[in-house]
Amino acid sequence: MKKFNLSDWALEHRSLVWYFMLVFVLAGTFSYLNLGREEDPNFTIKTMVINARWPGASAEEVARQVTDRIEKKLEELDSLDYVRSQTVAGQTTIFVELLPTTKARDVEPTWVRVRNMIGDIKGEFPSGVVGPFFNDRFGDVFGNIFAFTSDGLTPRQLRDLVEDARAKVLTVDNVGKVDVIGAQDEAIYLEFSTRQIAALGIDRQAVIQTLQAQNAVTQSGFVNAGPERIALRVGGQFTSEESLRSINLRINERFFPLTDIATITRGYVDPPSSLFRFNGQPAIGLAIGMKAGANLLEFGEALDAQMQRIVADLPIGVDVSRVSDQPAVVDEAVSGFTRALFEAIAIVLVISFISLGLRAGMVVAISIPLVLAITFVYMEYSGISLQRICSAR
Repeated sequence: MKKFNLSDWALEHRSLVWYFMLVFVLAGTFSYLNLGREEDPNFTIKTMVINARWPGASAEEVARQVTDRIEKKLEELDSLDYVRSQTVAGQTTIFVELLPTTKARDVEPTWVRVRNMIGDIKGEFPSGVVGPFFNDRFGDVFGNIFAFTSDGLTPRQLRDLVEDARAKVLTVDNVGKVDVIGAQDEAIYLEFSTRQIAALGIDRQAVIQTLQAQNAVTQSGFVNAGPERIALRVGGQFTSEESLRSINLRINERFFPLTDIATITRGYVDPPSSLFRFNGQPAIGLAIGMKAGANLLEFGEALDAQMQRIVADLPIGVDVSRVSDQPAVVDEAVSGFTRALFEAIAIVLVISFISLGLRAGMVVAISIPLVLAITFVYMEYSGISLQRICSAR
């Protein structure tokens, strides 16, 4: 019985072979145009950080009442590799590591399960424990960062403009996570006069408790009006420093204005949680990421068009500068890959024609773009984008 010979079969079915070659070349061309463009491939970090605070507690108390309970609960996790913790007075930090064999698609559901497991034992923690808080977003990449600076605007006014710009950027196709960097939180400060407090014979803690009671949100009851039941809400919350200045305190059966014992000012949280500066000037950053697998070059063009519209609507005195431009880096990387690819193909073809002759060299000349076309089709089907790692391969 004659064995199957692929070359003989191809020579006998030349029309079919040419048809498939043409189909693969066309499909590969369209796949190359549709491939995502990224600087580096996406990767999944299999680590979560759990943080909890217990102000006033010793390190031993925190370890026994909080850390140990969290670690024992995490032992029920099937994909757990190991747990590492750092406990100091008033605070604990726990690092959760998953097994290296854990698949990337299973990592996010695992973190959801961890949150649910810790939520089940949260009621067992002592009173006064703040948290736990979870952090598993280590793989977020912001390829585009813009710095907003202003001349004559307050940090709060500039922050409002950046928040408005963020809302507009979120409408861009394939946009991922968008964060505001360096925005300062406002706070209202009460600076008590110890002399006035002592002269009035009151306690500062009693003043604070009275203010907390005034600012509390509590149910005020209902009014039954026939078939309708109307909820009552008594407004007394503090909305600004002016509402605090108008407060009259009642302590020890005595009434007096809050301004008699404290100076009320509006400022910013000190020390700030984060700072962002551009060219030595205070600024607010807008960090923009892209969805995984999308074309960064097309995303960059759409983002630039949206940013031009945003800048056109900004008031005079607000400047927007680009700090990071990942699409330009990707464009250069992809262009370099394409240039190197064509140079390599040209070198191989020249050597093939010289060493193998015209006929055999023509076969090599046809097979190289055909193999590349099939590779591009496979990459699009598998969700592999065009980036520096796959280009190096």
